[in-house]
Amino acid sequence: MLQTIEWAGSAVRLLDQTKLPGETVYVEITDERQMHDAIRRLVVRGAPAIGVAAAFGVYLGVRSFGNGRGVLFPFMERLNEVCDYLATARPTAVNLFWAIDHMRRAARDAGRDSRALDENLTVDLIKARLLSAAQAMLEDDKRVCRAIGEHGVRLLEELRGSGKGAAEVNVLTHCNAGGLATVQYGTALAPVYVGAEKGMKFHVFADETRPLLQGSRITAFELKENGIPVTVICDSMAATVMQEGKVSAVLVGTDRVAANGDVANKIGTLGVAILAGHFGIPFIVAAPTSSIDLSLATGAQIPIEHRDGREVSEGLGRQTAPIDVDIYNPAFDVTPAALVTAIVTEKGVVRPPYSQGLKGVVVTSGGGSSSE
Repeated sequence: MLQTIEWAGSAVRLLDQTKLPGETVYVEITDERQMHDAIRRLVVRGAPAIGVAAAFGVYLGVRSFGNGRGVLFPFMERLNEVCDYLATARPTAVNLFWAIDHMRRAARDAGRDSRALDENLTVDLIKARLLSAAQAMLEDDKRVCRAIGEHGVRLLEELRGSGKGAAEVNVLTHCNAGGLATVQYGTALAPVYVGAEKGMKFHVFADETRPLLQGSRITAFELKENGIPVTVICDSMAATVMQEGKVSAVLVGTDRVAANGDVANKIGTLGVAILAGHFGIPFIVAAPTSSIDLSLATGAQIPIEHRDGREVSEGLGRQTAPIDVDIYNPAFDVTPAALVTAIVTEKGVVRPPYSQGLKGVVVTSGGGSSSE
């Protein structure tokens, strides 16, 4: 599988997803400003991948801070400055803030562990702990997504009956929540990849996902690269494909899950969920516990990113709307919990009512809420 994020020893190596599918280009990120830009411009995208990238960005922002007398307090000021700056890159994916908070805690814990050392040694220890924490987050993402895949496969087998030996599973997905939205397996596509390893047959319908075409550019690209049959459809074709009986389940990721089970995902997801409900098709959300935000009671409180209108009017490489016409371009929408069949986490499958189930997996995982 293509690697979205790698630590290259002195820099973070990112697959530039703005170039896909035409070019496979990697960029090296060496400071927090480059990382902020990479997250904002969608060079790296997908909630889990954004979180890991931000964690490395924190380390890159402080690694060159010099030693000297009275260095510890200025160093911690610099650390907080870097964290606050990276938090402004994108507003909706809670993983970004979860990862930054995790790095703040790693620094505080290292500081407490080194009280007997002088300030320069303490700063050196904190830097080492920050790098270690970011690297651990990268490896943990692989484990988490693999676990989501395992639980998701069992859910798909349950939903289609006997499962083993049955015909191929036809799924529809919106945007990209595959390996390129995480470090490796992905969230929504993890059950597809894990199931394929176990011999299950899949066919994926990938919504193109306007305006930035993450479905046709990225989902279709990675599925094709990994040998999974995939068909790209325009967003407006989803209803017809469902009506024709070609979809047995919808699998999507999420950038944030509220305490009641409302989920924020790429714009257009709400429409897909409504269609799935109309046609009686399971609508399954895949989410690491780091995407669950128990501090928000409902999805109405999730901040929604609004992006440049030119993504809509010039997104296909030429002017597709009149010059100076008003453009409305929210990047995400919120799907009510009532439309969600199940939420698959690395801790297991959560079903309605979601309030208690989500609280349970967050508590057992030791993370996930931005209020922690």
